[in-house]
Amino acid sequence: MRILVGWDQPAEAELLALYLSVGDHEVKVITQPSELLDQAHQHPWDAALLSLSFPDTEGAFALFQELRQAQPDCPIIGACHPVEVFRVARFMTNGLRSYVLRDGSGDYLFMIRSVIESVFEAVQAEREQKIAERLRQEIESVRKFQESIIPHDLRCPAGYNCCARYEPSQIQVLGGKPVVMAGGDYYDVFALDEHSVVILVGDASGHGMKACMSIITMHTLVRMIRGQRYRNTAEFVGEINRRLCQQSILQEDGGFITLFYGILRADERIFQWTSAGHPLPLLQHARGGPIAAIGTPRHDADLPLGIDPSAEFGCKSTPVPPGSRLLLYTDGLVEAFHHAKDHQEYGVAGVMETLHRTQGEPLPAALQALFDDSYKFTGGAGRHDDTSVVLLERLE
Repeated sequence: MRILVGWDQPAEAELLALYLSVGDHEVKVITQPSELLDQAHQHPWDAALLSLSFPDTEGAFALFQELRQAQPDCPIIGACHPVEVFRVARFMTNGLRSYVLRDGSGDYLFMIRSVIESVFEAVQAEREQKIAERLRQEIESVRKFQESIIPHDLRCPAGYNCCARYEPSQIQVLGGKPVVMAGGDYYDVFALDEHSVVILVGDASGHGMKACMSIITMHTLVRMIRGQRYRNTAEFVGEINRRLCQQSILQEDGGFITLFYGILRADERIFQWTSAGHPLPLLQHARGGPIAAIGTPRHDADLPLGIDPSAEFGCKSTPVPPGSRLLLYTDGLVEAFHHAKDHQEYGVAGVMETLHRTQGEPLPAALQALFDDSYKFTGGAGRHDDTSVVLLERLE
C-alpha cells in the first residue's frame, strides 16, 4: 500500500515512517504543505494520513480540501490532539474517513498503521460492492433486452396449437444481492405465410454476457434474412452460419451456437428441419403412443454454428400425425440435476415420463409440468443452465 503523510512535527517524521513501513508499505512523510500537494498531484496514493494541525489549525482544513480534490479516491485519515477533537466534525462531514487521537505519550504511533490498513480495506470493500452493483444492473439490463426478443404471443396455423417458455439459470448472488444471470438460450416462432410457421431454438456456448450477446446477434441475423427466399431449412441455417462466422463476439474464445431450425408446413402436415448440433425434438404420438426423437444425433445433428463457414447442413422432414405433440428444447431442461444423487440428470427419460403423464392435459399445462418436474428433480436447487421449451400440437 502507498501511504502519503502530511505531518506537523518534523522530529516525528522518521519514526512515523518507520512504524508505517512495516509490511512492505511504501510511505512518504512530508512536512511541507506545498510538497504534499505536489506529491498528491503527481502520484496515485492508496491512503493518506494528515495531521489536523498541519501546517496549523487554520490552514489544515484548506489543505485537506485540496488533498481531497487531488486524490478523490484516496481515503484520508486525520490525526489530532485530544483538546482539538471538536474540530474533527468539520473534517468528517467533508469526507474524512477516520481519525486517531495523538496522546501525549505517543502510544498512538503503535496503532496508527492498523487504523490506516482497516480504513483501506473498508474502502476497497465499498468499491467492490459498488462495482458489483453496477455489474448487476448491467447484467439486468442485458437480460431484459434478451427477454424482450423472445416472443410471447405465438400464432400457429389453423389446426395447431403451440406454447413456449424461457427461464434463465438459477439465481446467483453478486455483491450480496440476488441476480438473474443473462443467458444464452433463445427461441422464436414466426409465420412465413398462412400455412407455414418457423419454430427454432438456440443455445450459445458458455454462460453470462458473452453467451447472451451471441444469441442476440443470431436473433438479429435471423430476423434480417427470414422470408420466402429460404424455403429449405438447410440453406437458411447455412447462411446464418456463414454470417455468424464473421462475428467477433462469437469467435472469441472459441464460442459457438447450437440451433434447431424447423418449418411446419401445416397444409402438408410436414415438419421440415435442420439441426446444427442441437438436441433433436421429441415427437409424442397420440393416444398413448410412443415418444421418440425425430432423428438420431449421430446422423442428423450437424456441426454447431460459428465454427466452420464452409460447413454443410442436412434438411430432414418428419410427418406430424393427428393428435401428436412435438417438443423442442435446450439442454437446460434435461441437464437439471440433483447434487445428492451423484449429479444424476432429469434427462430425456424424465421428459418422456412427464409427457406421458400430461398427454391428456392442455398444452400449457404440459409445458408447466416440464418446468415443475425438472425443478423438483433438483431438490429445490434449481436448474443451473438456461432452459427454453417450445411445444407444438397438431389437433385431431
